[in-house]
Amino acid sequence: MRMRPTLSWTPTEDLPPGTTDLEPVADALRAGGVLVLSGAGLSTESGIPDYRGVGGSLSRHTPMTYQDFTASAAARRRYWARSHLGWRTFGRALPNAGHRAVAAFGRHGLLTGVITQNVDGLHQAAGSAEAVELHGSLERVVCLSCGALSPRRELAVRLAEANRGFAPVAAGINPDGDADLTDEQVGDFRVLPCTVCGGVLKPDVVFFGEAVPPGRVEHCRALVREAASLLVLGSSLTVMSGLRFVRQAARAGKPVLIVNRDATRGDQYAVARVALPLGGALTTVAEELGLPVG
Repeated sequence: MRMRPTLSWTPTEDLPPGTTDLEPVADALRAGGVLVLSGAGLSTESGIPDYRGVGGSLSRHTPMTYQDFTASAAARRRYWARSHLGWRTFGRALPNAGHRAVAAFGRHGLLTGVITQNVDGLHQAAGSAEAVELHGSLERVVCLSCGALSPRRELAVRLAEANRGFAPVAAGINPDGDADLTDEQVGDFRVLPCTVCGGVLKPDVVFFGEAVPPGRVEHCRALVREAASLLVLGSSLTVMSGLRFVRQAARAGKPVLIVNRDATRGDQYAVARVALPLGGALTTVAEELGLPVG
């Protein structure tokens, strides 16, 4: 039986405090061979909230789990109503200075790759075309019966046609694209089936409580093996899907550097944690390295 997902983490030991010294990050990038692992904190400056920071969505919202989604038609109705509304906000989000800095590092050969826990597509929009989407992407929809993949925008058009007049005001938007709506606002929202087989549709993202595909995990492990160092950007590393790569790098003796405003579950493995806003911090590093950030 799969356990319920870990949604929060409380330090059980004293962790080294964060600093404002960006020199270790700049030094690692100068040396090259850096693998970036990014989380929701990198996208907050694009208007997409994170899960666990101050004002994070977990303070008011429990994310949909795979178990609930697959077990309940009512849960799927709530999810698709909320996600249909939230998708509009995601569609308007633009890459911020942090995404652009990461793309600049890649263009100038300082990175071996980018792994992102985010599902918003902003790394790719900024120019990091080869970013590995660890948790999938909201740009795609998958059928749980036949496995057919289709563009999310096509489903958005179908849902809009099937739910004319559906335009509630959401209390907030979450990192998974799920808008905060009451059951009354969800109402009798109509969920649509797969056009190929009539099966249940799900966004092509890894829900809480769902396993990352093994092949994707192994690809990321290979990227860690090839890297000289690991740079974590905007992730609390609460869930094992990202933390395992930090542990792998540390076991191999590769320096782990973290830029995140709050303490993380991986701080004990890091040579440094920088507690600064990501956009400004990464822009400062790029400028120090003489790299233009587009």
